Amino acid sequence: VQLVESGGGLVQPGGSLRLSCAASASIFSAYYMRWYRQAPGKQRELVAAMTSGGNTNYADFVKGRFTISRDNAKSMVYLQMNSLKPEDTAVYYCNIGGPNFISWGQGTQVTVSS
Repeated sequence: VQLVESGGGLVQPGGSLRLSCAASASIFSAYYMRWYRQAPGKQRELVAAMTSGGNTNYADFVKGRFTISRDNAKSMVYLQMNSLKPEDTAVYYCNIGGPNFISWGQGTQVTVSS
């Protein structure tokens, strides 16, 4: 399953972005859907996760600001990011795991700056 992220860009502090992750095949049977991010010089870190049953988990540093969601019919996963801070600047990656596959996207750059 191939993943393609989009929706990144430059936004001012306090602004919002919605990242999209398009899967090349159905994600109906996926075990999990996750968003990670990696800032320059830092390790990749988990931002948000969703299980097949729809349960969600968020890193403390995005709780209350970011929301992960999915649209099985469109094979899409989203990350709504509100109240963005300069420290949210990073490359954001989509990761989906399911029967016989674990896939990563190429990443999309998010830059939060005035």
